[in-house]
Amino acid sequence: MIEKVKNTKVNRKEKIKAYIEIIRIPNSFMMGLAVLVGVLIANHEYFLNFRNYLTILSGFATGFFLTASSMVFNDYNDREIDLINQPSRAIPSKRIGEREALSYGILLSLIGIISSLYTGLYTFAIAILTFGIALLYNFWGKKTGLIGNFMVSYSVTIPLIYGAVMINSFTFKIMIFASMVFLTNTGREIIKGIADIAGDSVKGIRTIAVKYGAKRASIVASWFILVAVFLSFIPTITRMTGLLYFILVLAVDGILISSVLTILNKADKEIALLVKKRILFAMFLGLIAFSLSFV
Repeated sequence: MIEKVKNTKVNRKEKIKAYIEIIRIPNSFMMGLAVLVGVLIANHEYFLNFRNYLTILSGFATGFFLTASSMVFNDYNDREIDLINQPSRAIPSKRIGEREALSYGILLSLIGIISSLYTGLYTFAIAILTFGIALLYNFWGKKTGLIGNFMVSYSVTIPLIYGAVMINSFTFKIMIFASMVFLTNTGREIIKGIADIAGDSVKGIRTIAVKYGAKRASIVASWFILVAVFLSFIPTITRMTGLLYFILVLAVDGILISSVLTILNKADKEIALLVKKRILFAMFLGLIAFSLSFV
C-alpha cells in the first residue's frame, strides 16, 4: 500500500513536469519578451508610466501563451515521428495523453487570445491570424519547404509588430526592424534545411535543400541574410537610431556576413548546424540593438 502511494506521487510530479516541458518555457518567454521589445522600439517612454503596465503584461501574456500553444500542437502533430526520434517527449512517453495535449493546447490558445482582447481589436485580429498561421504550419506548412520557412519567420517577427500596434505606434522604424528579423530568420530556416536534409527527405518535407541541393539552398539563404544586412544601415542613415545601435549592429552584421561566407564555402550538415547557432546569437544581439536604438 505504501509503495502504491509513492508511485502515485511520482506520477503526479511527472505529469506536472510534462506539462511544463511541452510548452518550451524559454521559447514562450522569448516571444513574450519580443512583444515588449516591440513596445520599447516604438516608444521607450511607454514603460515610464505605471498605468501602462497592465497593457504591457497583457501583451507579454499573448506572446507567451500563443507560443506555448504552438509548441503543444507541434508535439501533437509530431507524436508518431517522436516515438522514434524523441521518445522521451511528453506525448510519446505517455506522460500526457493525445486528447489531453489537444485540450491543453486549446486552453493555452484561449488564454493568449483573450489576453489580446484587452489591448484592442487590432491586436485581437493579429492574435487570431497568428494562431491560425501556427496551426496551419503545424498541420500542413511544415512539409512545404519555403512557404513553411516564411510561416516560421512570420511567427518570429510578429511579436515586434504586435508590441508596436498594441500602443498605437506602428512606424517605419518598426517595419525596417521587422523586415530584418523576417529575412534573417528565413535564411536561418533554409540553412536548418541543409542540416536536416537526410531526415526531411525521408519525411517528405520539400525544403530548398531537398529539392535543389545544399549548395543552392546556401545561396538562397545567403541572399535573404545579406538583404537584412543591407537594411540594417537604413535606421542609421535616416537618423532613426543612436550611436549604440550602430555599434551593436556592426557586430551583428559581422557575424551574419561571416556565417554567409562559411555556409557558401561548405554547405554540409556540420557547417549548417554551426552556422544556424551563430545566426541565432546574431539575432539575439540584434534584439538588444533594437531595444537600445533610442540611446
